[in-house]
Amino acid sequence: MPRHRGTYKPEREEPYEVSRYQIGKFMSCPACFWMDRVKGIKFPGMIPFLLNSATDTLLKKDFDKYRKMQRPHPLMINQDLEHLVPFEHEEFEQWTKSLQLGLRYEFEELNLIIGGGLDDVWYNTQTEEIHIVDYKSTAGSMNSSKDGLKQISLEGHYKEGYKRQMDVYTWILRKKGFKASNKGYFVYVNGDQHFEDGMLNEDGSRANMGFEVQLISYLVNTFWIEPTLKKLKECLDSKTCPEHAQTGFGYKGDQPCEYFQLFEGMREHGLMN
Repeated sequence: MPRHRGTYKPEREEPYEVSRYQIGKFMSCPACFWMDRVKGIKFPGMIPFLLNSATDTLLKKDFDKYRKMQRPHPLMINQDLEHLVPFEHEEFEQWTKSLQLGLRYEFEELNLIIGGGLDDVWYNTQTEEIHIVDYKSTAGSMNSSKDGLKQISLEGHYKEGYKRQMDVYTWILRKKGFKASNKGYFVYVNGDQHFEDGMLNEDGSRANMGFEVQLISYLVNTFWIEPTLKKLKECLDSKTCPEHAQTGFGYKGDQPCEYFQLFEGMREHGLMN
């Protein structure tokens, strides 16, 4: 069956593909989502964070070693989670392919395919559940005592998107028949730019950056997903553009959509009808 993606065509019978990223875009600003998906207006994309992708790749290699052995990784043991092992499944590699929506579920009620690409899954040998795992990397500030790195938390406006991502992947795996746990995990690697002497080796041919590792658990919430998908589908089928979001942007999340501000400024200066 041909894939229905990109610009939405309501006359097509194939289910329309919606990534977890697009769900987040809809929740941030329905107007920008509508202009992009329905009218095909392309907004400037984000600059890819290639260093983050590199740490994701290396972390996956770390856990893949123990996936093959079906043993807990030392990180798990150090966190008193020796009952967890990296999940081994014939479809796991496919699930990690985000550009192909490797982890996907056809939501027939709305004729949508919901998907994305996850980082990892761990299996709980005690409960026989699986836990969604997301790799994250950052370079944080020093703590208040100036003797170590500040502990990472899941608080903050932009981190709500991280949580929604884990919610969506848990929802998809449950829809596919897996026993997915209410608890997910974020594996954070925090680049130490404060307490390392440097990064170049003696002859300058190699460089190494030290990271602190922190494991953060998260209680998954999937109750918002299906009501949101229904609103998203209504937006796709709408003949008119919704209103731009008036909050949810800026560092604190209390500013209106940047494009709302741009368009209003253009109107004020007679640059738009």
